[in-house]
Amino acid sequence: MVERALTSAAGAGRWASVPAALRIGILYLGARVVTTALLLLAGQLSGPASRFGQGADLGRFALGWDAQWYWYLAENGYPSELPLTESGQVAENQWAFMPVYAYLGKALGLPLGSWGAGAVVISLVAGYLGCLVLYRIVRMRAEEDAAMWAVVFFACAPLAAMFQVGYAEALFLLWLLLALWSVMRRRYAWLYALVPLMAFTRPGVLAFALFLALFGIWRWFSRRSEPLRVREVVHIVALGLLAAVTGFSWQVIAGAVTGDPGAYLATELAWRRNWLGDASAGFVPFEGFVQGAGFWFASWGLGAITGYIALAASIVAVAALLLFEPHVRRMGPEIRLWSASYLLYLLAVFFPQSSIFRLLLPLSPLWGAVAVPRSAWWRVSILGLCLLGQWWWIYNMYGLGNTYWQIP
Repeated sequence: MVERALTSAAGAGRWASVPAALRIGILYLGARVVTTALLLLAGQLSGPASRFGQGADLGRFALGWDAQWYWYLAENGYPSELPLTESGQVAENQWAFMPVYAYLGKALGLPLGSWGAGAVVISLVAGYLGCLVLYRIVRMRAEEDAAMWAVVFFACAPLAAMFQVGYAEALFLLWLLLALWSVMRRRYAWLYALVPLMAFTRPGVLAFALFLALFGIWRWFSRRSEPLRVREVVHIVALGLLAAVTGFSWQVIAGAVTGDPGAYLATELAWRRNWLGDASAGFVPFEGFVQGAGFWFASWGLGAITGYIALAASIVAVAALLLFEPHVRRMGPEIRLWSASYLLYLLAVFFPQSSIFRLLLPLSPLWGAVAVPRSAWWRVSILGLCLLGQWWWIYNMYGLGNTYWQIP
């Protein structure tokens, strides 16, 4: 028994001596092998009722759902005239998708032979680089083993298939993690590039503008423990304004190109009509979640009032988690303020449906809080739940993918 313990300790020592980037690369590669196996299994189970057809392969999965829109955008650009449905409402179109990922996929796809190949390579590489940055973020607040376990959870998370399909999520996560790491290190200059990249990769930079505002307020009240210099104030204010301007700029650009000032919001509401046929009156902040709570709970036979109560209780529970849970608090004010800002942003703009799981990916820095408890039982259980959730999500969204609630 003593010999076995010494052997195990020696093996752990050799593993710890390997550079962190290489260890993370090995773990990330292993996670991608697992995800690939799950996608292949889902393809074998894919039936004739699935939108991907019977025996779907990895290529069809990688280019499915919104990946088709990114590909179509890369090939055809943005419409100068908004398409309309038979009833005269704005139809789904490319203005709902930002340009950075689509056109990067096209540029990289030229030497690789296809847009899909370029897009998947970008997602794979961005996922690995995101793991490296997440490790650095958690390492600022916790021990080495917690940082590495946070990477494992991130790489094996229920939506880890996003690292292997033609979606902009992985690239946006990379920009976001770099931006948060820059704020945590007070290296604000990097944000002047990262904020526009976020803004034109995927919606969500307005949440970062709110985060910077809250962060600035926190820095003001904490200036006695950490001096607040004029230069830092200027950076925070300027970057907050940059995030707000770039966040709203897409609406201005869409309006200028199409001649319709409401082009972007009308396009986004076109997707909401898949659930609510009367979603044409215009955008009202926070209305989507209220409507969604009533819609889903009524659909489940529980009544709309129950949905409103559940929504309010969920908001209180999440707020308490961010304010008081000790492992979350250990991640520091930046991660907590970002999480609160992004959740408030979702609450204001989103109609909850099956894509909610994907839209929660920007909360990935919180994997650090999940990884802090040192119990081996806890960590192995969380990893098992991640893999189980990954299979459930892949099977339902890709293997089945044939009803309105099976949209990634």
